[in-house]
Order: sequence, then C-alpha cells, then structure tokens
Amino acid sequence: MRNFGNKLLYFLISFIIILILPFILIIRIFEKIIKKDILVFDKNKERTPVGRFIHDKWLGESYSAQNNRVFVYFLFPSFGAFLLFVALPFLQGFYFSLTDWTGLNTGSEKFVRFDNYISIFKDYKFGYSFYRTAIYAIFNIILINVVAFSLASLVTQNLKGKNFYRAGFFMPNLIGGLVLGYIWKFIFDKVLFSFGGMFAPSLLIDGQSAFIALLVVVTWQYAGYIMMIYIAAIQNIPQDLIEASQIDGANAWQRLKNITMPLVAQAFTVAMFLTLVTAFKQFDTVVSLTQGGPATLLPEVIGSIYNRSFAVVKSLDLISINIYDEAFTYNSLGIGQAKAILFFIILLAIALIQVYYNKKREVEL
Repeated sequence: MRNFGNKLLYFLISFIIILILPFILIIRIFEKIIKKDILVFDKNKERTPVGRFIHDKWLGESYSAQNNRVFVYFLFPSFGAFLLFVALPFLQGFYFSLTDWTGLNTGSEKFVRFDNYISIFKDYKFGYSFYRTAIYAIFNIILINVVAFSLASLVTQNLKGKNFYRAGFFMPNLIGGLVLGYIWKFIFDKVLFSFGGMFAPSLLIDGQSAFIALLVVVTWQYAGYIMMIYIAAIQNIPQDLIEASQIDGANAWQRLKNITMPLVAQAFTVAMFLTLVTAFKQFDTVVSLTQGGPATLLPEVIGSIYNRSFAVVKSLDLISINIYDEAFTYNSLGIGQAKAILFFIILLAIALIQVYYNKKREVEL
C-alpha cells in the first residue's frame, strides 16, 4: 500500500512538472538572454526523496532528466491543444450537465446537481434511442466488416485492374456524410421510386425500410475504408504458408479458417473498434436522409419498461439525434449535455469491452 502511495505521489508530481515545464523553458531562454541564472539547483544540497526525484528525473542535468524534458517539449504543442480544445471543454460540459442551462441563462444557470441525469433514466425517448442505436450498431458492424473483408479478399487476388477496384471501393468514403445522405435521398425518392414495385413508395417513408436504407448507405460509404485495413493485414500474411497449405491439399475455406483469419486478428480488432464507434456516433447521414424519422410507435419492450404505450417516436432517433434534439430543438442544453456525458461513458465502456475481448481472442488464435 505504501508503494502504491509513493507511485501515486510521484505521478502527481510529474504531472504538475509537465504543466510548468514550458514556463521553466521560457525562464531558461530568458536566462541566456540576460546571461544570469535565475533558477539555481545546488548539486551538493541534501534533498528529501521527493526532491531527489524532481532533480534526478526532471530538473537536473542527468541524461534521464534531459530526456524527459525534451520529450515533454515535443509533446506539449499537441498536448496543450488537447487540453485546450478537448479536456477543458469536456470538464466545462460536465459542469453544465449539473445545471439548468438553456443557452439563454448563461452565467445565471442554477446548480441542480444530478437532477438532469435522473431525468434521463425516466425519459422513454432516450431509452428508445439507446435501444435503436444498439440494434443499428450490431447490424452495421456485421455488414460493414463482412462486406469489407469480402472485398479485401477479392482485390488481393491476382485480378487485372485490382488497384482500380480498390480505388473504386474506397471512393465513397471520401464523400461527406451530409452530401452522401442527400445523394441517396434523391436515389430513394426519385430514381428507385420510378421503378415502382418494392421501391414505391419511397423506402424512407416507413420506419423499417428506412432503417434498411440507412444500413445500405452507411455500408456503401464505410466498407471501402475498412477494406483497406483488411488489405494491409492480408498482404502481410507470409505466402510460404499459403503455398504450403495448397501443397498439403487445403481448400479455400480451410485456408481462410486456419491461416487468414488468425493472422488478420489484429485487423479485426481495429476494424470492429472503428465501426463500433462510427455506428454509435452516426449523425450526419441520418439527418440528411430522414431527419431522424419517420414516425413510428414505441416498441412494446421499451414501453413496458417506462410504462408507456402507444407513444410516438422517430424510427431513426439514434442517440446522437436525440442529444441534438434535446439541446437545440427543446433548448434543454443542460439535459442534452448530461445525455452527451452519459453517452460518452456508455460508448467508452462498450469500446473497452470490445477491444479487451478481441485482444483476448487474438491470443487464443
């Protein structure tokens, strides 16, 4: 326990020193200009354990101290930007999530503690959004990875023009989500509608068909990007193994199961993480396609939890859409910020579990 306390103390000291090192650097530069020492550390002075740690690891002239300082000097521009544009806004957002902030009462908002978070768990619309997002994420992850891995397996064969195919499959990823959504909205409402049959009326006017349409659009957009990850992994497989398996009589399925899949396990971990995060954060494509609609009835499984029946919700009201509407449509920025914080915690937990499970599978394979 004492060792843990010492490590925690040294960590906090190091963190504080990292924050003040840029100012120490400025003082050192100023010393060289005026040719006078301002910060003086007596080498012969007896120091406490904490003082020795600060001198030997950070502020002294030893190799370790100089190396640590140089590392921080190179790190600080990006680290400072992270603190300024990510960490501080996040902390400020957490504070606002504990208030009744509406955007119009900035500076005079009241501190309501955790009332916003309590109200979230009573909100059937947020419960439905999480339910709908979870279903969407499952289908989205499966579809994108299956299509991407299939395309990667195809374009790593000895095909004529395979580089052209790779570029063609990757190109949809270069189109922004909003633009992509409007393009496909035109296709669903105008182009496919003219064929009639299952495409008339438009796929976007019904909740279930709109869900399928969204999966098609996002898979078409993102599969090419994930394909490139799988291509890099497949190309790193030693050809000697493939040739040896062919000589031993292994068929294509056996080679895929026993050689390709285990050796691209790391690529699966990365690809599943990216598709998971993207699925949960889906926003712009949904907005341009359907604005979160069309309207549908609250599923019975959610209605029974919240004691609500025959409530109307938006069929594609994913978590990101729900947070946006709460904050900017209903002007409840405090509750919207609380939902965003809760969303961050949920997504972080799910992503960590997914990475841990896939890493464990890598070892087993």
